[in-house]
Amino acid sequence: MSNRFVKDHGLTARMTLTMFVLGALFVAVVVGLMFAVQNAGLAMIIGVVGLGIAWFQYYNSDKIALKAMRARVVAPHEAPELHAMIDRLCAMGDLPKPTVAIAYTDMPNAFATGRSPQHAAVCVTTGILDRLTLEELEGVLAHELSHVAHRDVMVMTLASSAAIITGMVLRGAQYGGLGLLSGGRRDNNNNGLPIWLLVLLVSIVVYAVSFLAIKLLSRYRELAADRAGAYLTGNPSALASALTKITGQIAQIPQRDLRSSQPMNAFFIAPAVSGMSWRTLTATHPTLEQRLEQLAKVATELGRPLDGGFPTRGPGH
Repeated sequence: MSNRFVKDHGLTARMTLTMFVLGALFVAVVVGLMFAVQNAGLAMIIGVVGLGIAWFQYYNSDKIALKAMRARVVAPHEAPELHAMIDRLCAMGDLPKPTVAIAYTDMPNAFATGRSPQHAAVCVTTGILDRLTLEELEGVLAHELSHVAHRDVMVMTLASSAAIITGMVLRGAQYGGLGLLSGGRRDNNNNGLPIWLLVLLVSIVVYAVSFLAIKLLSRYRELAADRAGAYLTGNPSALASALTKITGQIAQIPQRDLRSSQPMNAFFIAPAVSGMSWRTLTATHPTLEQRLEQLAKVATELGRPLDGGFPTRGPGH
């Protein structure tokens, strides 16, 4: 990376491993289908179609994410303070300025998306603009820009697509092609094992491997972005305050509203869940305690230890 965000070799290694594992999984499924079916050409067609869908999601990832949140791109004159803050952070980090968008929802959150630093977008909600101070908001934006600088948003998009597309290939092999598997016999393969059961078992394995790979990467990338954002601003206390405030406020949002936003959880600065449940066991993010502990270490390294005296100045919005 040529930008000034703190490099994280652990994150790079995890991104590489995640893409290798999911890519190998996809290739294994397609090759397995080629051996399992009598018409290998159809298996290849299904694989190519899957890759085409993945490419489309990758190329349009910023537009898809903004549309999912019903966010609107805003010009500098519509949100001057927000644009000015992003301009300053991009200059500090030597990063191209992303598209700036606002999602009109009371849930306090933010996310970054895009296929590269040159084609990225940063979105904040009206809920986060109403609740955070300027220093806290700066910490959140530095965190999101760190995702862009690390290119982990692109990897998460591709990783999520790879898992979905591999599942589509399996379902297409089962139901498509007028009996693609077992020469038209959908109920049994040559050994008598029902095709639907075989596809189900393989799908479970694919999902489990994809799930673990994506979750491990997702948790680590949040810690990497917290660390890089705190170093960029030199004010880890502001980000710690923002994370504490966001997590507490999300818990007060109605469950109906949280559920509508949960498909974007892997990209949010804080997940749209409240309370302890099975979701916390399969979380896309590290715990608030882990994040605050890391920020405390960064603060000590910067000679500005966290003492609980988080910023209290009003948001000024």
